[in-house]
Amino acid sequence: MLTGAGVSAGSGLRTYRGPDGVWEEHKVEEYGNIQTLIEHPERTWQLFGGMRAPVQAAVPNAAHYALARLENSLRPEQRFLLVTQNVDRLHQRAGSRNVVELHGNVSFTRCTNEACDLEPFVDDKDHAHAVPKCPKCSSALRPHIVLFGEAIPPMSSWPVKKALRDCDLFIAIGTSGVVSPASNYVRSAKYAGARTVYVNLEPLSPKNPAFNEEYLGKAEEILPNLLFCGNPSS
Repeated sequence: MLTGAGVSAGSGLRTYRGPDGVWEEHKVEEYGNIQTLIEHPERTWQLFGGMRAPVQAAVPNAAHYALARLENSLRPEQRFLLVTQNVDRLHQRAGSRNVVELHGNVSFTRCTNEACDLEPFVDDKDHAHAVPKCPKCSSALRPHIVLFGEAIPPMSSWPVKKALRDCDLFIAIGTSGVVSPASNYVRSAKYAGARTVYVNLEPLSPKNPAFNEEYLGKAEEILPNLLFCGNPSS
């Protein structure tokens, strides 16, 4: 399973690219870029620090619970991996256990100094007025997010690659799937012989031949029926 911002839209969180998306208000590709963190870390905090209060106030919706229910209903020999591009931890709060957070978690903070041994920690402050400093080395602190220009950490990418090798069902939910590496996942799943399903508000344009099926609508409405009734329109 691959999820994007459309899954959390039903919890009141804004998507990035859609109507009223974050991209309409902020220059996400600029403020969310590693170079901006290096040169103007206060802009990075303006973007991601401002997401913390809405994320903390949000609650999981029916799509999150449907995925958790699916994982918990599997037989012992079956395997499940939920790969999310979201940074809100709503999947875990709904009860999902085997989750890979490709882009990190907005509610955590870590040090910008790669040599520092400070562990990422839960942080509810938005740091809107001043860039916080590391208590160990005095370097600037940063949101625990993978920024544009940074690679997905191996500890996140490796389990995904491993799962795709013998995947038999791949569902992309609430994501355009156009951003690498997520855009490559469906092709890998198709190559492995998986049933591939696309669930989103808007159709893929252009069409992606790697997807066998497409269901359009709100994730919180489609997913429970798709997973447990076999009929998204029921």
